[in-house]
Amino acid sequence: MGDVLSQGEIDSLLQQLSSGEIDAEEIKDSSDKQVKNYDFARPSKFSKEHLRTLEIIFEHYGRLLSTNLPVYLRKNIQVEVMNSEAVTYSEFSNALSNPVLLGVVEFAPLHGDILMELASSLGYAIVDRMLGGAGLPLEKTRDFSEIELLIIERIMNVCVNLLREPWANVTEIHPRLQRIETNSQFAQIISPGEMIAIVTINLKIGDAEGLMNICLPFITLESVMDKLNTKFWYSNMQVKDEETYHDVIEDLIEHAPISVKAVLGKSQISVSDFINLMPGDIIRVDTEVDQELDVYVGNMRKFTALPGSSGQNYAVRVTSVIREEE
Repeated sequence: MGDVLSQGEIDSLLQQLSSGEIDAEEIKDSSDKQVKNYDFARPSKFSKEHLRTLEIIFEHYGRLLSTNLPVYLRKNIQVEVMNSEAVTYSEFSNALSNPVLLGVVEFAPLHGDILMELASSLGYAIVDRMLGGAGLPLEKTRDFSEIELLIIERIMNVCVNLLREPWANVTEIHPRLQRIETNSQFAQIISPGEMIAIVTINLKIGDAEGLMNICLPFITLESVMDKLNTKFWYSNMQVKDEETYHDVIEDLIEHAPISVKAVLGKSQISVSDFINLMPGDIIRVDTEVDQELDVYVGNMRKFTALPGSSGQNYAVRVTSVIREEE
């Protein structure tokens, strides 16, 4: 039962209504309820937060592609994440053309597979580039040969292996390319009505340009859906301390092999004398016995030293360090 108003409260309320201080529409007890449409054929399993997190993950993936693929294709690679959306698998498969390049990727330890669709124009350009061409796509599409598919499979394996690092903040995965299908009918990894997230990436290899679509079924990501939000993703990013980088770089430099040579002296001889040199011949150099020698680290003159021996080996004893300003 609602509260009973006193006569004074009623008079005050009527006065405020008459003066316009209170709008009568605001105090109406509306029994209308907000109704939200729900499409049972396309259940909302991916929220905007999920899709945005996937875009962030694949933006990281795009940076890895742009730095790693040029090693194999010897071309400048430009990568841009275009958008992400949630659709049914039937909508995705019906939009595929033939021939198509569909990489079926095992997304272990997550349950199920994902698909990586590569535009046919990019496939032809990759084959042309790997075989020494300029990397131009074909003017007229045709089916891929077995040899061409093996060449594309090599590049697809590189792309699949690069998925590990971007997903590390969500979960540790071990992706593996199972096969490449050129007919979409043979890549029915889930039922047509299942929801999937599609991340579209634009790839530009030299003058060839095309799209790569990453198909991520809900049933594959279901176990990590609660981790697909920006708050969790950023909180699990490993903060790299500058001192850690310095220590790692210093350790790598300390173990890097580099050549060191001591120049005993210089001499000039004629070409004919050089051709006729025999074991036991003596070449006179311009250095005295007690004169300091130049010691080079790589191609840089770094030390001076005196010649000598250490056990059964020739050696030099460093006498001074040559600074850069010298």
